[in-house]
Amino acid sequence: MSETYAKRLSAILLDAVTDKDPQMQEQVCGALCDFGESKPAEVLSACEEHLRLHEKLAHPYRTIILRAMEIVVSNHISELDKDMARAIILLASNEMTKVKELVSDWQQAASSVLVAVGRRFISSVMEELLSKFQPGLLPHPCTVHTLASLSVSNVFGVVPFLTSILSTMLPMLGAAKHDSMKVVFCCALQRFSESILEYLANLDQAPDPTVRKDAFASDIFGAYDILFHQWLQSGGAKLRLAVVEALGPMSHLLPSEKLEEQLPKLLPRVLAFYKKHTETVHVSKSLSQILEAAVSVGSRTLDIHLNSLLAALHAQICVPVESSSPLVMSNQKEVLRCFTVLACCSPDRLLAFLLPKLDTSNERTRVGTLQVLRHIINTAAAQMEVKKPVILSSMKLPLLDTNNKVKRVVVQVVSAMAHHGYLEQPGGKAMVEYIVQQCALPPEAEIQKLGADSEALAADSVRAISVSTLYLVSTTVDRMGEVLWPYLLEFLVPIRFTRALSPLCRSLVHLAQKRQEAGAHAPLIQYNGNVHLPSPYAITTRLLAVSSHPYVGDGRGAASLRLLNVLHQDIHPALGQRWVTAIPLLLEHLDEYSEETLSQKEWEEKLLVFLRDSLAVVSDNTWVCHLTLEMCKQLPNYNGTPLEKNFLYKCVGTTLGAASSKVVRKHLRELLETARYQEEREHEGLACCFGICAISHLDDTLAQLDDFVKSDVFRKSAGIFNLFKNRSESEANKVRSALILCYGHVAAGAPRELLLARVEADLFWNMSQCFSTKVLGIKVETQDPALRLSLVQSVCMATQAICSSAHGSSFHLSRKAELVAQMVEFIRAEPPDSLKTPIWKKAMLACTYLVTLEPALEEQVQADLIHSCLHRVMAVLPEPEEGDSPQEVSAAPTVGGDPQESLYLDTVQVLKDLLTSLLLWNMTPLGLQVMVEHLSPWIKSPRGHERVRAVGLSACLLQFFLQHLQISALVPFHNLGLLIGLFSPRCADLWPATRREAVSCIHSLLYLQLTCVGFSRDYQDDVAEQLLSLKDGLVHPDPAILFHTCHSIAQLIAKRLPPDQLINLLLTLFESLGDPDKNCSRAASVMINCLLKERGNMLQEKVPEIVSVLHSKLQETREEHILQAAQHSVFALATHHCASVVSNLLGSPLPFDSHTCTLWRALALEPGLAAQVLGLLLEKISKDVLFEESQAFLLSSTPDRVATLLPLAATCALHEVASAPASGPAVLELYPQLFVALLLRVSCTMGVQPPRQLQAKERRSASSGLASRSLEPCSSAVDALQAVLVRGGNEDVVQCVGLDGGWQLLRTSAGHEEGVTRLASAMAKFAGPRLPLVMKLLFTTQSSMYEVQRVTSTAFLAELLSSNVVNDLMLLESLLYNLMARQKDTSARVRRLVLHGLANITLGSPDKVQTHSPQLLTAMIGGLDDGDDPHSLVALEAMVGLARLMDLVDAWDLHAVLLHIAVRIRPFFDSERMELRSVSIGLFGHLNKACRGDCKDVFLEQVVGGLVPLLLHLRDPHAPVVTACRFALRMCGPNLECEELAAVFQRHLQEGHDLHFGEFLNTTCKHLMRHFPDLLGRLLSTSLFYYKSSWEDVRAAAPMLTGFLVLHMEAEQRPQVDLEQLLTALQLLLKDPALKVRLKAVKTLGCLVKFA
Repeated sequence: MSETYAKRLSAILLDAVTDKDPQMQEQVCGALCDFGESKPAEVLSACEEHLRLHEKLAHPYRTIILRAMEIVVSNHISELDKDMARAIILLASNEMTKVKELVSDWQQAASSVLVAVGRRFISSVMEELLSKFQPGLLPHPCTVHTLASLSVSNVFGVVPFLTSILSTMLPMLGAAKHDSMKVVFCCALQRFSESILEYLANLDQAPDPTVRKDAFASDIFGAYDILFHQWLQSGGAKLRLAVVEALGPMSHLLPSEKLEEQLPKLLPRVLAFYKKHTETVHVSKSLSQILEAAVSVGSRTLDIHLNSLLAALHAQICVPVESSSPLVMSNQKEVLRCFTVLACCSPDRLLAFLLPKLDTSNERTRVGTLQVLRHIINTAAAQMEVKKPVILSSMKLPLLDTNNKVKRVVVQVVSAMAHHGYLEQPGGKAMVEYIVQQCALPPEAEIQKLGADSEALAADSVRAISVSTLYLVSTTVDRMGEVLWPYLLEFLVPIRFTRALSPLCRSLVHLAQKRQEAGAHAPLIQYNGNVHLPSPYAITTRLLAVSSHPYVGDGRGAASLRLLNVLHQDIHPALGQRWVTAIPLLLEHLDEYSEETLSQKEWEEKLLVFLRDSLAVVSDNTWVCHLTLEMCKQLPNYNGTPLEKNFLYKCVGTTLGAASSKVVRKHLRELLETARYQEEREHEGLACCFGICAISHLDDTLAQLDDFVKSDVFRKSAGIFNLFKNRSESEANKVRSALILCYGHVAAGAPRELLLARVEADLFWNMSQCFSTKVLGIKVETQDPALRLSLVQSVCMATQAICSSAHGSSFHLSRKAELVAQMVEFIRAEPPDSLKTPIWKKAMLACTYLVTLEPALEEQVQADLIHSCLHRVMAVLPEPEEGDSPQEVSAAPTVGGDPQESLYLDTVQVLKDLLTSLLLWNMTPLGLQVMVEHLSPWIKSPRGHERVRAVGLSACLLQFFLQHLQISALVPFHNLGLLIGLFSPRCADLWPATRREAVSCIHSLLYLQLTCVGFSRDYQDDVAEQLLSLKDGLVHPDPAILFHTCHSIAQLIAKRLPPDQLINLLLTLFESLGDPDKNCSRAASVMINCLLKERGNMLQEKVPEIVSVLHSKLQETREEHILQAAQHSVFALATHHCASVVSNLLGSPLPFDSHTCTLWRALALEPGLAAQVLGLLLEKISKDVLFEESQAFLLSSTPDRVATLLPLAATCALHEVASAPASGPAVLELYPQLFVALLLRVSCTMGVQPPRQLQAKERRSASSGLASRSLEPCSSAVDALQAVLVRGGNEDVVQCVGLDGGWQLLRTSAGHEEGVTRLASAMAKFAGPRLPLVMKLLFTTQSSMYEVQRVTSTAFLAELLSSNVVNDLMLLESLLYNLMARQKDTSARVRRLVLHGLANITLGSPDKVQTHSPQLLTAMIGGLDDGDDPHSLVALEAMVGLARLMDLVDAWDLHAVLLHIAVRIRPFFDSERMELRSVSIGLFGHLNKACRGDCKDVFLEQVVGGLVPLLLHLRDPHAPVVTACRFALRMCGPNLECEELAAVFQRHLQEGHDLHFGEFLNTTCKHLMRHFPDLLGRLLSTSLFYYKSSWEDVRAAAPMLTGFLVLHMEAEQRPQVDLEQLLTALQLLLKDPALKVRLKAVKTLGCLVKFA
């Protein structure tokens, strides 16, 4: 293509630069750069010419063009010729210096162009720049700036010019008047100096290796003199900072003598800047360079100024560092760099300055000093080597600092010291101890309130840093092994290092393993007289104790066990083999659980077993004694951690179990005398210790307890005269409580064969003695709850142990009555209505075990026990959560949360066990009745939670009685009626749990009756088993279901109740009518009616009067038995006078009230009567006028339609009758007539208003403020239709239609057709056999005078064709004939529905499509040509139908109309209506699919014509259109006879896959141009049509398509492209209001570079 085209394309892009949107500007810049990739010279020329010719172009747009030029030049510098380079240099130089004012972006862009060109054409650029850098004239600032940038980007090219530049610049410095110009000179001098230094550092690569620093020294010094003595004195802040920045690199170039001369003045001035500027990083950087220069020349001036330097630098390092401020962080790095320089030249003076600073109490000073110290330890290791002792001794005070910031830095210093050998020096161990102390920090000490810094400390705490440091030093610094081992062992036992145990153990394990590798058989711990190392017994005790709670303290349990495993040889040589297998199992157990899921009891038991096995393996009494002694010695250490101390007591008991009797007696006595009895956990642990010890040493254990009780130590705590001398009364009670608990645990642990002989004399007697005291000879019992709980627990443990022994069942406990009375007293003493302690539970559990022992309790004692337990447990109040109804409240109390609820449930279970244990003593009906009588007041309680508990306990007792009843002879069950009467009304209790338990009670009672009359225990009675199946009905809250279930229960009771028990049952039920629970009262009424249902027909009054009386009675009362009586009465009347009853009830006011509805439903109780009633109502609906038309207003154009009263009342009545379950047979008999009549009534009542009198009634109700139920004719018809369907056995139809709101659609004009369609579909699916008669009746309505009825019937029939049921019922032919006859209907809605129905044959009878394909295609094509439909809805339906028929019609018939259809639907591709676009495009896809074969050559033209619209509509704003395009393109692929293109369509356009449109379009265009190059012109012209599309996404896609086509075309296709037309169209798009369109247009213009 000619040069003219390239210029025009560039001009278009350059004109687009002026777009206001920044994104568009960036896109144009990118397009220019892309154009420049292939045509750099042309683009650069065009840009240069554009800028040259458009002098008035605003500088922001000039900046964009210059940026594009810079990118093109940078990427193609090697292709640039000298002429073009010269032109660009001149342009950029002119742009850069066009205005004197500084316009940063514009001039910077021009400067960048010069710098980019200067990478290759340095001479030309320098020539141009130096031409504007003339002696005697002050240059433009940008000229100087560009020279500075060039010196950095092309060091080797510019440095040779710097001698002349500097000599020229030096006089200019004095001429500069403005600070801005001076700042530019300073920056240039800084860059020049840096370039010179880099040049000199790389002389081996430099073009002129003869260059020396001396060549620049005089000029640099001259500049230095002006900068330092003039500008630094009088300039502004910005200038002074720029001077300081420049002085840093300049100092390296000064002559040595001059630098030495200037340092006394230079250093103070630079240091002064720390006080004047907040951003000090540039000062610090410059200072570090000056110091390096001074050190490099061996300056002595530094010694003079060293103190001031150190003070200033130290002040900077003490500035608090904010993590969000990178400048402050950078400044700290530069300051530390300065300290490194000073440390290398004056280490002694530096330390003399720093170390005293450590003694200060100021936080910032100490932190800063420590940071410097850590830095120089790391960076000046050689200089600090001999200073190690001094540095270590200076750390004493920092080690005592409690500030967290200081601690963190100290830890970091210690870490540095460890890496450089400091800790091996004397005093190094203090550093190790410090780290361990920080690892042991308590949680509250980790975070101090330090304002903004506290968050940083929380995230990176002192402890966390210390832990990681300890492990790092232990594992990575080899030389630290000798320092840390075995020194770290000294920290294991002291309690203050407890929180450090995890890191300590991890480090010790690593160190020990390394030592084992070095010497496998040598002992790890070499004591060698080191008294500070813990003994093996101390290590074992400590690690076992802390392992009891393994997840505390970063998982110290696992760490401790691992350390034990490693040290097994040092603990005892015999333990190795055992521990190697046992400890991994314990660790594996910990890995399987978490802190929340681990069972503490199970874990402690595993540890105790581990200890017991270890003692057995050692089998050394001396070793065991030492271990026991150590455990006892460490007990006081755990006073602050009662849980661990509790476990340690258990360990002591376990160890004593393996010791000799002498050791046992000695240590048990010491434990009793030293225990801290006021701590609850401790005396529990003490008791466990005694219990465990008693397993092996029962006699010794009891002897020590007896001795202690008799000793002075114990008596001092009990006497009244010594009460206030030694201990308070509560403390004395604690001692007694602990002793009682010890006796209980001893009983639980004692060998069973020894227990029975000792239990009364040694255990219960001593417990009693400890519990009560004698004051002046009078026995006094304590009121202390803890003491009582201890006694209860101990009695419970002792009695449980007795029961579990082999002879427990025959054991005679003489103290039984006394102990039971004591437990009852405890139960009564607890506060009622609450459950705060486990005393109830434990006392009842003790009574449960006591009851099973001989002798039997007296009746009064039993009664007192039962009453006391029931009174306490039943009365506990539940606490409902906010919003709970009474029925939803759990019977369990929620006081105190989940633990309290668990305690209550356990208590209830214990109560059940106690009652069943008592029942075992009298397993007779009388004994059962006695137990139930105790529960009777609670069963009838007005409080629901008490009823549910009482009935639940009754069910448990009855089930237990049934299971354990032994019948040797037939026994009459005289109490059956009374008991069933007590429980049966509870089947309707407000509480669901009560209802379920009541059924269980009745179920058990019926089986008890059967058992008493001789049936075997395993007999399964059908009637009784039916009760269990009725439980589900009791769960339902609906009263109708609930009372129906109660009625069924009554029927079952009647079948099995003996005749002599009926009167008792009825009397009991009559009493229950006054039950405080109204549900139970109504249930009693239901059951009475069921039992007395043989009363017969009682009412024979005149129909009008009776109906009126019944209605008034129902209004007067809501009692259930009155309602049932009224229902039976109206049913009896209608049996004899059906028409009269119906007529009278139809006269009731509309809308029917609930009482009238109840009476209507009663008429459905018998199928024959119900059929008569439905027939009469159907006649009223069908024969009367449906509605009346009246003119509501004189000016109204359309009359209002008002429903007539009688059909409306009949419809409402029909709904009520059909709603009754018993009306099913009658509804089935009249099903077709009811269905069709109600469906057509629905269609005719849409939008129909209620009768006038009803409207007036509603208005009166509204004005009076009374609520009135409105009555809508259409809704009443829909409700009646639903009721008929349900009662006709088609409830699934109702549910199916209602799933997506089908019934609501049926009521509205807009959704009526859809509603009818869903109804027909559901009928075809679930009610197929009923369709023939329904269709027959609907055929007769096709000629109805009402259009809405024709629409309804047509919609219903059309939908039936989508089901195979019409084919199965041989209705297809008649249905097709009927629908085709309606093609000429005057209603477009009917015609559309006809086409929809004909297409439905593809779903219902696809095998019949070919048979009828000519008629079907003719009908559909006729629909395409329907001209009477202004909205093209008929055509839309025709296209949908054709798409569905494509795969099924006869191929010959289809080929005949294929082209006609394709031509006819093409205009719809770009329709404004989304539905027409999506359907027509989808149909086009089906046509492509169908034409494969003989006709595809004929159809290829249509495919090519539709390709561009399909591709572009992939960006359609509507998803259905996009989906249709995907499908159509996939179908078009094979017809294009291009496998690659078809594969692309298949791969990219699958449904559900994301489409990367740009990638897809690019690939498609590539294959189109490769295989169909001749289509280029046609495709381009078609895409140009869419440049004016109304959818901006499509409008944006069109230029994309153009660009990709051009991108992939070959040179020989160029004649097909009308470039003029294309460029004109793209220019117009550049002015499109949508940004995305303009962006795509620019991208396309970038693709047109191919024509350049």
